[in-house]
Amino acid sequence: MSDRSPPDIEALAQAARDALPAPIRAAAEGVIVQVADWPPAEFLRELDIADPLDLTGLYDGIPLTEKSLYDQVMSPDMIWLFREPILAEWRDRGDVDLADLVAHVLVHEFAHHFGWSDEDIATIDRWWE
Repeated sequence: MSDRSPPDIEALAQAARDALPAPIRAAAEGVIVQVADWPPAEFLRELDIADPLDLTGLYDGIPLTEKSLYDQVMSPDMIWLFREPILAEWRDRGDVDLADLVAHVLVHEFAHHFGWSDEDIATIDRWWE
């Protein structure tokens, strides 16, 4: 992976997705993973985030714990991976493989799809220690 282009990040995300345990992979099957260079301004506004480097990924959808058969689906669930913030964190950390960081961000966003809050994730995620 020489230039760390969006297709490179997409390939890392797909490899991480393929490595998920079968039951989790099956439950996440309908989620679209999209790579963008930067988070859109509307995402930053909605989340009250001033620095776009602070947002490496985002789950955009209705968590499985809140879905109903009676809901009318307006758009598919999506996970956004933001390439430039991911690369900036990877360079700043200097102690993690890029594939591991992409996998970590992806799994974090899938946890939101499954209904976990950031606080729930933090109780078992020792990544930031």
